[in-house]
Amino acid sequence: MFESLTQRLAATVDKLRGRARLTDENIREALREVRVALLEADVALPVVQALVERVKARAVGQEVLRSLTPGQALVKVVRDELAAVMGSQNADLDLATQPPAVILMAGLQGAGKTTTVAKLARFLAERKRKKVMVVSADVYRPAAIDQLETLATQVGCLFNPSTGAQDPVEIARGALDAARKSYVDVLIVDTAGRLAVDAAMMDEIARMHAALTPIETLFVVDAMTGQDAAATAKAFAAAVPLTGVVLTKTDGDARGGAALSVRYVTGRPIKFVGAGEKTDALEPFHPDRAAQRILGMGDVLSLVEDVQRKVDAEKAQKLAEKVARGKRFDLNDMRDQLEQMLAMGGMAGLLDKLPGMGSVPQHVKERANDREVKRMVAIIQSMTRKERRHPDLLNGSRRARIARGSGTQAADVNRLMKQFMQMEKMMSKLGSGGMKGLLRQMGGMLRPGGGPFPR
Repeated sequence: MFESLTQRLAATVDKLRGRARLTDENIREALREVRVALLEADVALPVVQALVERVKARAVGQEVLRSLTPGQALVKVVRDELAAVMGSQNADLDLATQPPAVILMAGLQGAGKTTTVAKLARFLAERKRKKVMVVSADVYRPAAIDQLETLATQVGCLFNPSTGAQDPVEIARGALDAARKSYVDVLIVDTAGRLAVDAAMMDEIARMHAALTPIETLFVVDAMTGQDAAATAKAFAAAVPLTGVVLTKTDGDARGGAALSVRYVTGRPIKFVGAGEKTDALEPFHPDRAAQRILGMGDVLSLVEDVQRKVDAEKAQKLAEKVARGKRFDLNDMRDQLEQMLAMGGMAGLLDKLPGMGSVPQHVKERANDREVKRMVAIIQSMTRKERRHPDLLNGSRRARIARGSGTQAADVNRLMKQFMQMEKMMSKLGSGGMKGLLRQMGGMLRPGGGPFPR
C-alpha cells in the first residue's frame, strides 16, 4: 500500500529537504505536487483539500520559516498532518466489559469479512490471550457457514454452529448464550454482506446490533475500492454505531486512498489492516507509522515488532552460539534464515519497512521478490542432509542432480552457492570478532551496485 503515493511524494520531499530557506513560491509548488499525488492515490477530494490547507497553514507560519532546516521542518509538517488525517495513533479494541465481549462485523459482500473474522480470532487468541468463539449469521451466501467453521478449526477457536434455515438475529442470540456457558472472553459475529448497500441489509444489521449490544462494531472494507470505501463506510455508520474500520486487501492496493479517506469521512478509526490470505495477515493500524512509510521514512518499529514476534528465538540463539564458537555456517542455517524472512512477510514486506526505500526504483523492488527466496529454499531442500552440512561436497554432478530435483537450472544452484559463500564469509568474520570488517562488508553491499537487490 502507498507505493505510488510514496514515489510521487519522495521527489517533492527530496527537493525541499536540503533547502536552506523556503519561499512562498517553492512552498506553493510543493503543495501543488502533494495535492496531485493525493488525488492520483484516489484520496477523497474533501480530505485532499483539508490536508493541503492544514499543511499550508503550518508551512507559512513560524514553525517552518524560522527553522534552521526549513526543508526538513516542512517534511515533518506533512508527516504529522498525514498521521492526523488517519487518526494520529493506533486505536485498540475496547474489550473492557463483562465477558463475553461481542464484536459485530459488518460490510459488503466480497470485502473479506469472513476471512477477517478468523484473522481477528487468531490475533486475539495469540496476542491478547483471549478465549474466542465465532459464529456465522450469513444465511444467504452458499457455504458461508462452512467456510467460517473451516477457518475456526485452522486458527483454533470455538465455533458455534448455525444453519441457513435460521433467522440471523436468533443465531446471534443463541451464540451469545453459548459463549456465556463456555466462559468465552470474546464472541465475534460474522454478518451477511450484500453486493451494495440496501435497506434490508441495514435493517438486519440494526436488529442484530440491538439484540447483542456489541462493545465493538467493525466495518470491513476492501481497500482497493478507493474513494468508494469511505462512502460505503459512511452509509454503514449512519445505520449502526460503528466503532472502527478494518481495511482488507491492502497488499493489492498501491494507492492507499482508502486509508487516508476513511477516518476523515466517517470519524471512525482504522483499527486493523489485512494484507494477504493467511490467517496471520492482520495487523493493528498505526497512522504515525503509515505516514512515515508514505514519506519514505520506513517503519522500523513495525519491523522490530515483526522480528520479536515471528523470528524463532530458539533457532536464532542456537545460530548465534554456533557462530560464536567458531563453527561453520552451513546450508541448513541459510535455509532457516530464508524461511524466517518469508515468515516476516517476505522481501516485499521487509523492504516496505526500511527507511529510504521510497527512492528505490519500482522495477528494482519488483525484482527482489519472494519467488527467488522460495526457489533458493527449494534448491536447499533438494540436497541430502550430508550435502547441507558439508557444502564442499557439491561438485558439478551433484549440482546438476540438485537442479533436476528442484526444477531449476544448474546456474540457479551455482548462484545460490555464491550467495551462500558470501553469507558464510560474513558469519566467519562475526565469529572471529571482526565486527568492523563485517560492517565494512555490509556497507559495501548497501552501496549502489552492491545489493541487496539482484542486478
